[in-house]
Amino acid sequence: MLSEFEIKKEICDIGKRIYDKGMVAANDGNISVKLNDNEFLCTPTGVSKGFMTPEYICKVDKNGNVLQANKGFKPSSEIKMHMRVYQERPDIQSVVHAHPMYATGFAIAGIPLTQPIMPEAVISLGCVPIAEYGTPSTMEIPDAVSKYLPYFDAVLLENHGALTYADSLLAAYHKMESVEFYAKLLYISRQLGGPKELSDSQVERLYEIRRSFGLKGKHPADICLKNKEGKISCHSCNAVTQPPSGKNEKDYGQLVSEITKKVMEELNL
Repeated sequence: MLSEFEIKKEICDIGKRIYDKGMVAANDGNISVKLNDNEFLCTPTGVSKGFMTPEYICKVDKNGNVLQANKGFKPSSEIKMHMRVYQERPDIQSVVHAHPMYATGFAIAGIPLTQPIMPEAVISLGCVPIAEYGTPSTMEIPDAVSKYLPYFDAVLLENHGALTYADSLLAAYHKMESVEFYAKLLYISRQLGGPKELSDSQVERLYEIRRSFGLKGKHPADICLKNKEGKISCHSCNAVTQPPSGKNEKDYGQLVSEITKKVMEELNL
């Protein structure tokens, strides 16, 4: 079992990975780890995640109140969002919030990551819904995320970024990488004429593989067959991942064009 100091070092290492991969800019993003039912380590506010050292890390209780913080540091203003995850998902040990460019682009465009285009993404993520927009640092974001927590291990935050959580810090980080990789592939394939999606039967076979592996976490493979009126998966039924009402495929095409332009400008392409 890792010591508290070793966990702080791990948080700093993951923070640097997130920063180096361009998943956050400046002081964006936050990370937390559950120590026990009433003690959590978290990154401080106003600090770049790429330049942290263990003494930067704060400790809070289950309500987000400070238990320990060195002078000049205070917990992330988004700690409420993290605490909601821990409250509603007792299996979760770590939460990662970042702004990966492609995934955040889809979140800004209002497009959930629901298309089954790659076996690894289907098995590891299933699909990634969008939680409705909430003002940062308020209870609006925790409330928006709450309804997706029982069913998914990753969500996009409308006009904001992405949130992933798992039974370890490394697993939560890997889910963030997977979300961004999925979004990037979907973006690229749309520029090439649109992805060739896996069929319902292919998705179900992948879900069977996931179930046989006994993978931890929440995933459409574990809920859709029981609860979605006989439909195979959330990829096909979109029960909790459907786009905001009033946006049809034509609207989405325009949104994709707009986000394409903005992303390419950002990348100087």
